[in-house]
Amino acid sequence: MDSIKFTDHKRIEKINHMQRDFFGKITHIFDPPLPEGVPERLEKIVASAKIVKKNVILDVGSGTGILIPLIHQYHPERIHACDLSEAMLKRLKEQYPYAQTVEADIRDLSLPDQSIDVTFVNACYSNIADKQGFCKNIDRMMKTGGRLVISHPMGKSFIDLLRDKSPFPLDDFPDKQEAEKLLEPFGFSIKQFTDLPELYILVAQKND
Repeated sequence: MDSIKFTDHKRIEKINHMQRDFFGKITHIFDPPLPEGVPERLEKIVASAKIVKKNVILDVGSGTGILIPLIHQYHPERIHACDLSEAMLKRLKEQYPYAQTVEADIRDLSLPDQSIDVTFVNACYSNIADKQGFCKNIDRMMKTGGRLVISHPMGKSFIDLLRDKSPFPLDDFPDKQEAEKLLEPFGFSIKQFTDLPELYILVAQKND
């Protein structure tokens, strides 16, 4: 399929419905053990956000909660876990009852203005159908100085492996220039960019 470059509401809703159905049926594949090296790379991803005590965290596309215990180790004030799949969030809540779950498309998430210190978009950037809507809402919700972390613990090449098997389109992870073009209009500047065969981390900071 073509990469996701449309903003048509009906098509986005169709893609979201396909994702809810698809991921709702495969929650079991996210159970441990994780592939070799992935736990260590996930730790690097969480560490890149420089979480401090009392930060409020948003985990976008949280699935069954692969990042939640790693985030929790930094003693944040609150963790919001957002996902399209009710089944994924149910599994997450069973394992990590301290997380506050919200079933929503990130572009529609209605957390208060300037309430978030750190947003993680781990292993789900490719699935976000409305990139402009995503950026606009993240911009609204994040505090000045907040950190946005877009990441994948198996690198951009993993998306290529998924494309042939996925029933919905998957976008590429952006290179640094593409990321700047996407994020700068919404007030974000890139502070870290790592693009290795088995690790992708982009950290952007919300400016004044």
